[in-house]
Formats: sequence, C-alpha cells, structure tokens
Amino acid sequence: EGIIEQDKHVLQYALEAGKAIVLCVNKWDTIQNRDEAIKEWKLRMKNEFQFVPYAEVLFISAKDKTRLHTLMPAIIKAYDSYTKSIQTSIINDVIRDAAALHEAPSYRNRRLKIYFVRQTDTCPPKFQFNVNDKGLVHFSYYRYLENKIRESIDLIGTPIILQFKNKNEDGYDEE
Repeated sequence: EGIIEQDKHVLQYALEAGKAIVLCVNKWDTIQNRDEAIKEWKLRMKNEFQFVPYAEVLFISAKDKTRLHTLMPAIIKAYDSYTKSIQTSIINDVIRDAAALHEAPSYRNRRLKIYFVRQTDTCPPKFQFNVNDKGLVHFSYYRYLENKIRESIDLIGTPIILQFKNKNEDGYDEE
C-alpha cells in the first residue's frame, strides 16, 4: 500500500510523547528491483516524514527475515541518543562554534546573544539556552542550532528540545 495516513498518525503520537523513533519499511520481500527501489523509497520517506529527519529508516521483511538484523541495533542507537547526557563544556563549544559560523539575525538593531547552554534533561535530550532576550530567537535560527547540535553530537532517532531563557530569569545571573 505504501505510506498511508494512519502511519503518520501513529508517528504523530510518538512525537507528541517525545519518544525516540526508528522508521521501518516492511514487506521488503515483495519488492522486485531492490537497489532501485531503495533509492526511491528513501526519497519518498524523506518527503513524507520530513518532520523527523533525524529518524533512521530501515527496509525489512518480517516474513522472510530480510534485514531484520538491522532493527535492534537501530533501536539501541535511538535509545542511546534518547538517554544521552552531554557535558556542558561540549555543548557550549558546539553552540559557540555555530554562533561564530552564523550569527543570529538582528531584529530592531538587537541581536540574540547566547551566554551559556546546558542539558537539563534526557528522554528526550533537552537543552536550556541562557540568552539576552528569548524573544530574539527566530524559528530559522532555532532550526540552525538544532541542526548544528545534531551534526556535532550523535543524536540519531531522538527529538531534541531547545529552551531559551532570559539571562536574569529565575535568579540566573552567571556568564
């Protein structure tokens, strides 16, 4: 049948719950020209599930156990990413490099300044950014920072959450 709306609904439930994800294309035994089909299906999965670009995609057959051996390692990798703790110094280096490479866009002659980043939770990984003004965080810069974290730290199969907090909120006053 291919990808149906129910597949997207089930995935949406997992996303709303903040769960790690591995996408599987089953019934791979029914595909004739698998080498060509895998390219087509990878593109189809990328287009249909563009809201989870971090999810690993596997092609399996439960019936004849084709590529079934790839499933558990992918699940373990997603779980490891989901529960991963990242040292504060490492995440700050990643963000400092990302900000140096591409400054945040300015708004009314004001520019976002990131003072400090720390991981505040796992399952999924959550990062708190202490900034000068969280209202200056544009969606495109949020995505840029998320992508830079993913490039630098192996976080396959898990959503990550970036939270922005003004420097002096809740008594935080450290640089």
